[in-house]
Amino acid sequence: MTGWAALAEEMVGCTACGLAATRTQVVPGVAAPEARIVLIGEAPGRAEDEGGLPFVGRSGRLLDELLDAAGLHRDQLAIVNTVKCRPPANRTPKRIEAATCRPWLDRQVRVIDPDVVVTLGGSALAWALGTGRRLRDARGQVHRLRLPGSEERSYQMVATYHPAAALRFGPAGEPRQALAADLQLAAGLVAR
Repeated sequence: MTGWAALAEEMVGCTACGLAATRTQVVPGVAAPEARIVLIGEAPGRAEDEGGLPFVGRSGRLLDELLDAAGLHRDQLAIVNTVKCRPPANRTPKRIEAATCRPWLDRQVRVIDPDVVVTLGGSALAWALGTGRRLRDARGQVHRLRLPGSEERSYQMVATYHPAAALRFGPAGEPRQALAADLQLAAGLVAR
């Protein structure tokens, strides 16, 4: 995936927002050469900032477990975040940070050109559908996602909870059950 490698290399030098001053490294994400699904999280956490890969901490372990249950495997997917640098103390990215990083994410989705986009959590949902949408209301259905400047191409999009929310509410909590169901929904869309 030449376009992916070049884009990731370009991202590594980004200093467009204040997060560049506090990060250890840029975390562009990963993409399988023929990824049909892209998962979009919020931001790198401490483990991701140290290791340079997305979803490698506790949230990543849960995500891997739920992906396996849905018949999906990390090495077949693309996994990225709305912002590419860790916010201090793992806080939610500020709107200005997400807006500054948006062109990177838009370009990643265009380069990957997946069949399905899965947004994990509120920050990714805001990137896809705009602010003011409630995750509870958006999940469990298939949306059409059109990126600015690419109105001729649309993507199937599934909104769901972030694995960190599933961890907070425990194994019987609504976020975990919803995340598992929504990953199954995404898997079904690419199985068609």
